[in-house]
Amino acid sequence: MQDKEEMTSMTTVEKKLKGQGYTHDFNVQDGRLTTMDNDSARTFDPEETTIVDYFRFEGESDPDDMAILYVIETADGTKGTISSAYGTYANEDVDQFILKVESLGKNLVKGTK
Repeated sequence: MQDKEEMTSMTTVEKKLKGQGYTHDFNVQDGRLTTMDNDSARTFDPEETTIVDYFRFEGESDPDDMAILYVIETADGTKGTISSAYGTYANEDVDQFILKVESLGKNLVKGTK
């Protein structure tokens, strides 16, 4: 049985994901997903992005201290993660990008584009 910290720590989940090949830290700039690799930064449109999984975290001392970690894979096979907080501390650029990706996923499931 895993202990509570192992199941709820964002750092622990990120470490496990890195071991599975999700090594890039993404950011959103100018409406595009961007790798944060200074020497070989790449950017992706929502159409080139798939949300593979996500994890929600809640702060132990403050329920408002919540975040979500998205596990992402791009059309060229780049794998990584991006996170955003909830509420007041949310990153609006990340949230808007993720909404576009989720909307595209729903459209593709329905067979429309």
